[in-house]
Amino acid sequence: MPPSTIIHSARIVSNGSVTDDGWVRFDGDRLSARGVGRSWEARPGDEVVDAGGRHLTPGFIDIHVHGGGGAAFDDGADAIARALAMHRRHGTTRAVISLVTAPIEALERRVAEIAALTRRDDAVLGSHLEGPFLADSHRGAHDPALLHSPDQASIERLLEAADGTLTQVTLAPELPGALDATRSLVAAGSRVAVGHTGASADEARAAFDVGATILTHAFNGMRGIHHRAPGPVTAALATDGITLEIIDDGVHVHADVVNLAFTAAPGRIALVSDAMAAAGAADGPYDLGSLRVSVTDGVARLVDGGAIAGSTLTLGVAVRNAIAHGIPLATAVAAASIVPARAIGRGDELGALEVGYAADAVLLDDDLEAVRVWSAGDSVFAV
Repeated sequence: MPPSTIIHSARIVSNGSVTDDGWVRFDGDRLSARGVGRSWEARPGDEVVDAGGRHLTPGFIDIHVHGGGGAAFDDGADAIARALAMHRRHGTTRAVISLVTAPIEALERRVAEIAALTRRDDAVLGSHLEGPFLADSHRGAHDPALLHSPDQASIERLLEAADGTLTQVTLAPELPGALDATRSLVAAGSRVAVGHTGASADEARAAFDVGATILTHAFNGMRGIHHRAPGPVTAALATDGITLEIIDDGVHVHADVVNLAFTAAPGRIALVSDAMAAAGAADGPYDLGSLRVSVTDGVARLVDGGAIAGSTLTLGVAVRNAIAHGIPLATAVAAASIVPARAIGRGDELGALEVGYAADAVLLDDDLEAVRVWSAGDSVFAV
């Protein structure tokens, strides 16, 4: 059982607002009390942390991340633990384990392993299949030989292997069988994301109409916004309840377009890292699934063809980038916490510093760098 902890004299950033001189109490793995000023009272055995006026945010939640620290999530439990530890140092306390395109048999094994991790590790929020149900025309860094349309047999095999932990599936809605697959996945409790798609606005809207609720890394791996062919981004912006993922690393999406998205879809932008193994590690050669990647100056590209191959981003950097180009701090933090939590149906317990929520928090210094991180009440990183 984690120790009871009081963090006081903090600027609490939660649910899109900032509270000065605030405090929180963690009892076990839950936030049990919150207030302002000196209304807190320490009990014997409490750890008392003076935030010194620094920002205290919820733990960041990454719903689209493939690895980090030199490790790829596709490579099993030890690699997942290594990558999550790197992201934890930058404020990410919970993550959906994203897998790139692979044969169905390999994905069955991987989601089954992630299911076991989900049950024993609070940091793991299930799996995300980014492939193989993607359009070849917008495949990005996915092996074209392994892409195929969704079929009911494959969907059932993956759902059975995941045993209730298949959190998210990205698919291209224009593929044969995609709308039926969306219905089946949603009925089983998974979130469906539109992505890696050549879909028109109408085709994307059809997926939203049958239950898709996320747009995978908006603007990337899909048609752009054209004044006579608006594409899936405008369909997502115009549809209430659709969360748009944004990779704010200065490479995937221009700052002006990031600002446009935040303005057009308030409360529906989820910052994601889409990080691959090179995040928090050195430049050089890497594998992304079955494809070779070269990372130069922190930018990952396929060796064959040069397509962007994920990122080397962390959510801590994504939040700072968003703030640097004009997004209010509270909005940027919400996009890395409560918004992604809501996107996967966990917004009633994760992503906010509110009573009853998970005791996940990040203490940020004046440069908005993480100096201490708590996950489920445990101190898991400190400078």
